[in-house]
Amino acid sequence: MELRHLEHFLAVAEELSFTRAASRVHIVQSALSASVRTLERELGARLIDRSTHHVELTDAGRALVVEARRTLLAAEAARDAVAATVGGIRGTLRLGIMHSLAVVDLAGLLTRYHQDRPGVRIEPQAANSGGSVELADAVRGGRLDLAFAAMPGGYPAGLEVRPLVTEPLSLACPPGHRLASRRRVRLAELAGERFVDFPPGWGTRRSVDQLFAEHGLDREVGVEIADIVVVSELVRAGFGLAFLSRSLLGTARDVRLIPVVPSPRFVVSLIRPADRPLSAAARAFWELTANWYPGT
Repeated sequence: MELRHLEHFLAVAEELSFTRAASRVHIVQSALSASVRTLERELGARLIDRSTHHVELTDAGRALVVEARRTLLAAEAARDAVAATVGGIRGTLRLGIMHSLAVVDLAGLLTRYHQDRPGVRIEPQAANSGGSVELADAVRGGRLDLAFAAMPGGYPAGLEVRPLVTEPLSLACPPGHRLASRRRVRLAELAGERFVDFPPGWGTRRSVDQLFAEHGLDREVGVEIADIVVVSELVRAGFGLAFLSRSLLGTARDVRLIPVVPSPRFVVSLIRPADRPLSAAARAFWELTANWYPGT
């Protein structure tokens, strides 16, 4: 059994598409299909059910996913150990990144990391609409080494969490709104207002939803948008209110930020798997971040 066959199988298993998987591992689709068939012959089991428009794992395929990830991670660790003795850390850092990450000095971290470890290839991977929930699942599943995430209410089992930065969320409203002239607003006063918000998997959304639930308040979300700029523009246009922080609002004009009592909190953390060792490349970034934010 060759490692490349496991890598090709895992790409298909995660993408559930031979086309996307072939693009991911940089080979033509026919070669990818042949590689998976070779692995199936070696194991004596069908791993993937294929049809013209559908790809699905068999029971044997689902069982192999876990072991394939472990094997590939072990091989990567072996390569790291040798590389560290002959010329420094090499390999790849697969880093999950939230859309709303302005509060973290990501540019500074990545620049310093690259300067110290030029042999490591950095692969930042942004979350889709699933937000921090999606990133946490990817770290647990071995598709990411580390990720920046925000999950008020707790993270799923199997993760080690290092909080980095905490920022309060304030009420964002247009200048003409009835609350725009207030110095602060009580949370209960927002009942009945219409909001613009991010999808449920985003950390800011989870924080606000949790706070309203804790105080027995209902909240109408008129539209969900996975784009910070669009949320700010909808607030400015008067479509609804939002909960944003100063770093999330950025340079948007004609939007006021008003403190809310009590206020939801936006806590950004770096997460890693708790049930398996990190590669040398990932461990170095974890340690760099810990030093960058020593007070957390």
